[in-house]
Amino acid sequence: MTQRDDHDGGASARAQAPARRGRRWLRRLLWLPVIVVAFTVLQVVAFRFIDPPGSVFMAIRQVEAWTAGDDAFTLYYQWRDLDCIAPSLAVSVIAAEDQNFAHHRGFDLEAIEQARAHNARGGSTRGASTISQQTAKNLFLWGGRSWIRKGLEAWYTLLIEWLWPKSRILEVYVNVAEFGDGIYGAQAAARRHFGKDAAQLTASESARLAAVLPSPRRYSASRPGPYVQRRAQWIQRNVRQLGGDAYLEALK
Repeated sequence: MTQRDDHDGGASARAQAPARRGRRWLRRLLWLPVIVVAFTVLQVVAFRFIDPPGSVFMAIRQVEAWTAGDDAFTLYYQWRDLDCIAPSLAVSVIAAEDQNFAHHRGFDLEAIEQARAHNARGGSTRGASTISQQTAKNLFLWGGRSWIRKGLEAWYTLLIEWLWPKSRILEVYVNVAEFGDGIYGAQAAARRHFGKDAAQLTASESARLAAVLPSPRRYSASRPGPYVQRRAQWIQRNVRQLGGDAYLEALK
């Protein structure tokens, strides 16, 4: 091969190198959705059997305290299995947040339509998130209203409804829900608000804890104002309509 031929061959190889790199990156990008799906499925499968040591919401709240220089902030969280939590709290949460929990598959279409109609009329905004959606968001994601976050929430909701029994969804929810600033889960809420274990909560205390869920940093279960008192009474009426503690049998 002449020197000219060597030069032409080298130039050709250098010209093809970017194309090969481009194809490698394209293959990696094509694999990315598969990797993301596999990772999320493994996450959800793992937490069906492993009790979460915390949640993304807890981590975000801790970072907020650090960045604000709030050295006095303390995060309270202690896992309790569902059978170590007063049944009244589990039913109160359902009565307050998602009365069709036992029947829907992650999304309450009727509630969504009612919320859409209500919001279209103006005034206060009403949400329609189910306990399954809130569990997905609190455990795996972050707050906000971006379409990316909403899409991920929907995906995780489908996964936990598919891979977890209803009782596990409820168990995780009452353990990661925020019941006060830095107070996460039934056990921490019972200790901080009432000085007792979650298993010892009364129906009235359970209703008050469920009543603060829409805005736990604004309202207090231990020092309830008029709004929390009215909402707690409404929750107790709904609990009776659902059948009380017997409602939980439908989740097993």
